[in-house]
Amino acid sequence: MKKLTLLIATTFLSSAILFTACKKRKAFKEEDGQASSDSRNVITENEAAVNDINLEVGNNSKLHGRNSSTASSLQSALGISATGYLVDTTGAYQGTIKINYDGTVINNRKREGSIRLTIVDYASGKRWKQVGCVLKVDYLGYKVTRSSDNKSVELNGTQNLTNITGGTWWELLIVKTQSSLASSVTGTDLNVKFDDGKTAVYNINRKFTYTLPNGILTCTGEGIGSSESLSNLENFGTTRDGDKFTSQVTTPIVWNLTCGWNAPTQGALEIKVDSKEFKLNVTFSVDQSGNSVSPAANSCSYGWKVEWNYKNKTNKKVIKYS
Repeated sequence: MKKLTLLIATTFLSSAILFTACKKRKAFKEEDGQASSDSRNVITENEAAVNDINLEVGNNSKLHGRNSSTASSLQSALGISATGYLVDTTGAYQGTIKINYDGTVINNRKREGSIRLTIVDYASGKRWKQVGCVLKVDYLGYKVTRSSDNKSVELNGTQNLTNITGGTWWELLIVKTQSSLASSVTGTDLNVKFDDGKTAVYNINRKFTYTLPNGILTCTGEGIGSSESLSNLENFGTTRDGDKFTSQVTTPIVWNLTCGWNAPTQGALEIKVDSKEFKLNVTFSVDQSGNSVSPAANSCSYGWKVEWNYKNKTNKKVIKYS
């Protein structure tokens, strides 16, 4: 009887181990990098919004802290001819403006909804050009749809944009009194809705450093968030499927105005999803085969690559910049 019980127990344990191993292999084979694509898409569109914010807060003399307006604009300095939005400045005297997107398709993107910007402690004299100034950013149904495939993300929630170095894009691009600028974007529980109706919750924490090498606006992005034992996180939260995840910057992410904020010229991430036995390793600036490349002047790379490993096997997916 004891031998029979031992045999049954051994058989059960062996079956459980085999089932678990098969489940892990299946998960590896079926992996498509969705968590990395989702996070990257949202980070990209969030960065596009931050660019608009820098433009409009810099353009507005009341929020910026200049004595008066001028005919110059940051859009003209950057050679931007169309924005796809209108700015409501009726609340500027109280430190608030609102960017209203009109649904115009520009660079493969249709943007709708609004972003409200408010200088914290404006009544006490805070202005965006000052070190430590905090800009409250409210996403109000801010939806971005790619016209090429109709994929969309919609952001609702609040972030804080903090001026680390002092100065703004105005000082960098118009009067040119600064050679670099740094700011941070932090926020918790940003609600992200995808085109399939599913939602994710993101905590985006990034530092941006802007420079003008060879006269080209260039941004270096770093992760400044932390969760449990991990640091250097640009994003963490729950995926559209409800799984906890982290996205850690292992190499700073760099983009320039020549190729656009959506086409980094370098950078790497390590993404972990709690329900998976493997990591998703992201490398930016690759060719169509997934080989890392360093774009020459006035040229851009094909896209980015995500790889995942299980035992001795490696799978990858190369994604074109959109």
